[in-house]
Amino acid sequence: MENYISIFNSYIIGSMQMLTGFFFFIRFLHKKGRLFYYLLFAASGSIVMFAAPAGSIAEYLIYTLFLIIIGVFVCRADWKSVILYAALTVEIMHLSFGTVNSLSGIVYPEICALQQDAAALVSVMLGIVGLVMAVVCYSAAYRSLSSCESVEKQYLLIILIPVLMIFFVDEYIGSVIYRNITVIGAGGSGEAANHGRMLVIQLFGMASLFCLMFAYKKLLQNFHLSAEVSLLEQEESFLNQYVEEARARYEKTKSFRHDFKNHITVVKDLLQNGKPEEALAYIGEMADLSAELSFPCGTGNPVADILLGNKLGMAKSMGIDVDCSLILPYPCPIRDVDICIVLSNGLDNAIRACRDVSGAEKYIRVTGHTQGDFVLMEIENSFQGKAAAGRGTGLSNIKAAAEAYQGAMSIKTEGMDFLLSVLFVIPQQTESIPRQMG
Repeated sequence: MENYISIFNSYIIGSMQMLTGFFFFIRFLHKKGRLFYYLLFAASGSIVMFAAPAGSIAEYLIYTLFLIIIGVFVCRADWKSVILYAALTVEIMHLSFGTVNSLSGIVYPEICALQQDAAALVSVMLGIVGLVMAVVCYSAAYRSLSSCESVEKQYLLIILIPVLMIFFVDEYIGSVIYRNITVIGAGGSGEAANHGRMLVIQLFGMASLFCLMFAYKKLLQNFHLSAEVSLLEQEESFLNQYVEEARARYEKTKSFRHDFKNHITVVKDLLQNGKPEEALAYIGEMADLSAELSFPCGTGNPVADILLGNKLGMAKSMGIDVDCSLILPYPCPIRDVDICIVLSNGLDNAIRACRDVSGAEKYIRVTGHTQGDFVLMEIENSFQGKAAAGRGTGLSNIKAAAEAYQGAMSIKTEGMDFLLSVLFVIPQQTESIPRQMG
């Protein structure tokens, strides 16, 4: 019976331990766990169990190396993320089973007092407890890191170095100090005090690991928040610029309307005095003046008209063929700042893409319409057809602006054509939808 229990603890529990760690390692990398991956890792785990002593630092290092190899070459994940998650996976495993081993050492005298079969069953139960503890810790770590959406590569060393530090310190303590120091009590059994210290060290190691992940999560949230605030300040600056230009156009229009009667009187006098050529010249000057007050694209929204006039005018000066047939509802339930976010970022990306096009037609088309409770805006442009499509700046802001109205953003590429579609949902009876800025 004792031999079967020993085999069960060494191989069955050990295999479940490694496969559980591998399962969560794949989840950490946001990859799909194919059967081939598990078969490959099961074969690798068998080699580890036969090649290295159970619980030794060599076993954990080989196990970590296998995780890194599979993560980089099989899962095709970023090597920095692979190293981080491999160390995290093995460290959670080691701390979970190390905690259970320390508890076993503490209750060792009581286990020895039991019958041989009962002691073996208690040993099996402790192994299962260690496995359950590992699963709970893996789940908590996955929830903590998945809320960060993705590991930011530029901030990866912030968490990678401390995790590796905890990993190597814990391995050193477990394999050198804990294995080489044995305190024998008067009765000939292992003294529980040494195991108690190791239990405290294991618990502090686990707590440090989760505190580190919590701090990293908060740090990423602060980075993202700072980036969002910076982008909002930029959009606010754009909006203020467009509003000021709208006010200037309004003042010019007001002045032109005030003098309109005088202009008509001058033209009438010229015609009555038999000076048609002078009258035509004067009318031409009036036409030029009125053209300065008109918008090249009339959408129904003054801010959108100014923005499109500036962006499309810039594109036209670069030799890009432009066309605009965007119509927005008036009064518009979409905030001016959200319209600016979509059009300014979308047109900036379109102009940048057209600028990189060589030997082909360069064009930008802005379209959109309202149907029922939906407002659709689309920006279509030519692009080089590279894999970088969809990585332009501001796309995350466009997506966030659409989702604030329960809408969506989509990107479609076909040949050398790039299409950005943004859908807003604006039910008339919903008070929660942001209203037009005053």
